[in-house]
Amino acid sequence: MKGTALLINKDHSLTVLENVEHDVYEDLVSLEDCKNIKCTINDKEIQFDPIDQVVWYEENIDWEYGY
Repeated sequence: MKGTALLINKDHSLTVLENVEHDVYEDLVSLEDCKNIKCTINDKEIQFDPIDQVVWYEENIDWEYGY
């Protein structure tokens, strides 16, 4: 199942990962307390800033709505 992962960063910024597998979300949740976060998405290793929380949204987010 694919969806959108919202990463709430420790600096209060937001990182949005669209069209990712639920397994990637689960990997990110397990790394919430780490300072050096790396995961593989579409065969590419990506590094993230420290995160406070990861939120899963099963559908695509409608960015045209006016957030």
